[in-house]
Amino acid sequence: MVAASPLASLPPALEFVALTVPKRVSKLAVMVVHLKPETESRLQELAATTGRAPEDLVEDAMSGYLAELSEVRDMLDGRYDDIKSGRVAPIDGEDAFARLRQKSQERRRA
Repeated sequence: MVAASPLASLPPALEFVALTVPKRVSKLAVMVVHLKPETESRLQELAATTGRAPEDLVEDAMSGYLAELSEVRDMLDGRYDDIKSGRVAPIDGEDAFARLRQKSQERRRA
């Protein structure tokens, strides 16, 4: 027996009205991810501990990683644009490390 649609009671004109229109349609795809045995073991352990499905944990981890990667790319692109435009001047890496070592030594003496 098939249950009646909750939309069956709506007038035909309202049956397919959407409150928001998606910017793009997501398409779920199956992907095989190969993990090292120790990573697989840690994933299974975390899934058992949290009660969440391993697939959900992988999805959350990848989603967070990709969001962070996008933020880093945006930041690096902005820094590159700042240097290219002359808004900031690049400094030599060795000079920067020398300054950090000097500051660290000064703090230790204080």
